[in-house]
Amino acid sequence: MRKVVIAVGLAMLATAAFAQAPAPKSETKGTAPAAAAPAAPTATAGATCKAQAADKKLAGAAMTSFMKKCQADASKTCETDSKTQNLKGAAKTSHMKKCVSDAVG
Repeated sequence: MRKVVIAVGLAMLATAAFAQAPAPKSETKGTAPAAAAPAAPTATAGATCKAQAADKKLAGAAMTSFMKKCQADASKTCETDSKTQNLKGAAKTSHMKKCVSDAVG
């Protein structure tokens, strides 16, 4: 139990530090930084699934279908991100929950 609490605490600290760290600067023009941020789970970068559905004025079955696909895409992206960060156990669960909820809106 103690290890789980410590792992969750460290994950929260790491997530907070990662979110506040400035983007790394590329030393050569035209190349991507080594630690690039994960790709947005949807086509429109920065917009949540709910915001995109509202922009598209979706309702009913179309909205349900769009939200399911958007959430599945977000899950895949967050899973890749957690593997990149080498998260396991409670830290991974916490990261996945927050990442998907942020992407869905």
